[in-house]
Amino acid sequence: MKILIADDSRVMRQIVIRTLRQAGYGGHDLIEAENGAVALELVHTQAPDLVLSDWNMPEMNGIDLLRALRASGEQVPFGFVTSEGTPEMVDRAMSSGALFLIAKPFTADSFRDQLDAVVA
Repeated sequence: MKILIADDSRVMRQIVIRTLRQAGYGGHDLIEAENGAVALELVHTQAPDLVLSDWNMPEMNGIDLLRALRASGEQVPFGFVTSEGTPEMVDRAMSSGALFLIAKPFTADSFRDQLDAVVA
């Protein structure tokens, strides 16, 4: 499985990758994007099986990325890994087509709770 991780912080992308490995998803092909615009291009050129995206990024934020994907007909499974998880954000994420929102700080268990159904 190919997993795209979109976050403007290189350190945070590495933390997400480390947490994926701790959660038991280390054997997957992991690709990275530093913002939503790059992630949008990579979805079209790399065809990931799952997108994990931050909400707040320069160029194109995560919710705009998700909406652009869905507007183009792309149905790749999409989840947010972000610093905020207000009920309003969760509602916006889900109504736009996200499968889940994992708020920071997160653990390997919180990744497993959300990803097991998607990655199985």
